[in-house]
Amino acid sequence: MRKIKKLFLVSLIFALCFSFVFLGVTCLVQSTTYAMQTSAKSCAVIEAETGRVLFSKNQNQKLPMASTTKIMTAITAIENCKDLDEKFVVSKKAIGVPGTSLYLREGDEYSTRDLLYALMLISGNDASVAIAEHVAGSTSEFVTLMNDMTKKIGVKNTHFANTHGLDADGHYTTAYDLARITAYALKNDTFREIVSTKNIKIVNGKGENRYLKNKNKLLFTLEDCIGVKTGFTDDAGRCLVSAVDKNGMKLVCVVLNCGPMFEESAILLKECGNLYKLYDLTEFYEIDETISVVDGAKKFAKIGTKGEFVYPLTEKEKDNLRFVYTYPKEIEAPMKKGQEIGNVEIFLGNDLLFSEKIYTIEEVKPKSLLQRMQDFFSQW
Repeated sequence: MRKIKKLFLVSLIFALCFSFVFLGVTCLVQSTTYAMQTSAKSCAVIEAETGRVLFSKNQNQKLPMASTTKIMTAITAIENCKDLDEKFVVSKKAIGVPGTSLYLREGDEYSTRDLLYALMLISGNDASVAIAEHVAGSTSEFVTLMNDMTKKIGVKNTHFANTHGLDADGHYTTAYDLARITAYALKNDTFREIVSTKNIKIVNGKGENRYLKNKNKLLFTLEDCIGVKTGFTDDAGRCLVSAVDKNGMKLVCVVLNCGPMFEESAILLKECGNLYKLYDLTEFYEIDETISVVDGAKKFAKIGTKGEFVYPLTEKEKDNLRFVYTYPKEIEAPMKKGQEIGNVEIFLGNDLLFSEKIYTIEEVKPKSLLQRMQDFFSQW
């Protein structure tokens, strides 16, 4: 009887321990799963340099984007303004623009650079109109420049109807397009400096100071955050484009119509940053350093590749890369240095990630007359 009770007690303890372990693992899995989810209507996280999508949800759904519009406004102005520091008189059309505002007054003088800070830090709608009027002569002409920029960047599901992002017919983007627009803009030093600024003082032509604080909370709370823009309208909901630059990898996160936009963006950026790393895949090549030469002055010639290909991968993906090498066992002299002799392809699953040529990396000279004579007599 005692043995039965003892056996029952041991079984009960084992069952309880197993339950706790199971619950712990379940909680961990649920936590990890939650971390890579979002309540956003649309979302995309990309690696900026390569454009690879690391996480997405409805990434190609066309939606209003509120003041994240100003990312395109800013980069369009930067690329089309001759002198960002030249002060100009603000247009009357910029006075009293609805929504968030710098509260410009008639007769105010500011530089384009100052108004870009007002545009991107406090989301001044009036600043967007003032910039457009100064740079292009009118907001309609400036909006045309913005739409021309979509073609330059290569995004196809975006159209702008204004400079500030207030709800309007024909004013839309996708999370994926907006991520690509931001990745393009972040290559510009001036843009990157502006959107990463937490606080700044700007001065108008009358010597009056204006103090601006960035509305992007992640700049103050998320390590390695470099910007970039918040937004809200009734139709668009809460929108956020954010970016981090860590360990050589620049990640851009876009959430459209997302209540907890700061919290979820921070989680997505951290998780993607932990899951993916940048690798130069050409460092994993297993190409022969030399190749046999027929009728050459030397029996072997050096061969190799010229390029590099940096790409974000998970650890599992890195281990599952497949390399296909196509080149002959021998080559025939003569050959010039840099002559193509084959190629290498890198696959992830069935997807071709990269291909490049294999070259001779030295001149392959034919045998000299003396060598040919020696060969002839050696065969006698």
